[in-house]
Amino acid sequence: MSELKLFYKDEGKIKMSRNIELLKAIPLSRFIWIDLNDVADQVEDQLEEFLKIYIQEEEEIEEIELSARYIQTEDTIVANSHFMQDDYQMEPVSFILKNNILVSVRYANLKAFHETVRRMYANPKMYESGYHVLASLLETRVELDADVIEDITSYISTLSSTLKEEEVDDDMLINIKELQEKTMLIRENIIDKQRVVSNMLRSDLFPRDLKPKLSMIIKDINSLIEHTNFSFDRLDYLQDTFLGLVNIQQNKIIKIFTIVSVIFMPPTLIASIYGMNFQFMPELSWRYGYILALASMVVCVAAILLFFKKKKWL
Repeated sequence: MSELKLFYKDEGKIKMSRNIELLKAIPLSRFIWIDLNDVADQVEDQLEEFLKIYIQEEEEIEEIELSARYIQTEDTIVANSHFMQDDYQMEPVSFILKNNILVSVRYANLKAFHETVRRMYANPKMYESGYHVLASLLETRVELDADVIEDITSYISTLSSTLKEEEVDDDMLINIKELQEKTMLIRENIIDKQRVVSNMLRSDLFPRDLKPKLSMIIKDINSLIEHTNFSFDRLDYLQDTFLGLVNIQQNKIIKIFTIVSVIFMPPTLIASIYGMNFQFMPELSWRYGYILALASMVVCVAAILLFFKKKKWL
């Protein structure tokens, strides 16, 4: 849904308007955040002309080159990142900081933005400029990423506890594969934030009072990266365990077939010998030949079973 939001200060409070003409009605120094959610090109053109900025196209925001992720000039910072949705889809977001005003460009509804707006209304004194808003957006997104990692960790623990030999099936391997992909997406998303925050931490344009907050965000990001690495290692272990259990199952099946084959080999040999149609076979005219042949088969099977049991192969 196309949406334009203008956040500005008014007597110690933060207010919001959707009217772009408000930019001409009140001083720019009172604005702290302009949020563009899939707005029309005409709106972007007006903002570019009024604020003297350049708003990138979606294709430019999605570029993966490091030089395109963070750009800084004498008075402007442009930072591009990806915010993860609940379905693990990555949404491109661009941040433009100039004259203490943050301009955010996105193309989807994002939970981190709604949460930051709620925090702004709850504690307006903490948001003196667009720099503070951006730091809060990144902090909120990292907190949401931590929640996602906790959910995946919990699911991995549940999956690990249910990984039993008698319950091994294809669905479990598919679940492990899907969790690996989600973990890689989360790690990629977190590393993306790490690069952006690291560049901001080195920037001379960012207020000094925000540097400790950015440092804490970096520490949180590093801990999340370690946690995702641990989760990925656990998934590798689960995958190896799964394959090991499958191998055990297959070995048991092969073992059963081997034992059955060995057990029936002597009876088959006896039946084959006395099933030959030669004319001169003494046992053919013997009264107890049939009973003796059956008894020989039973004795052979019993002897093999006793031998296997003694060797603990059964």
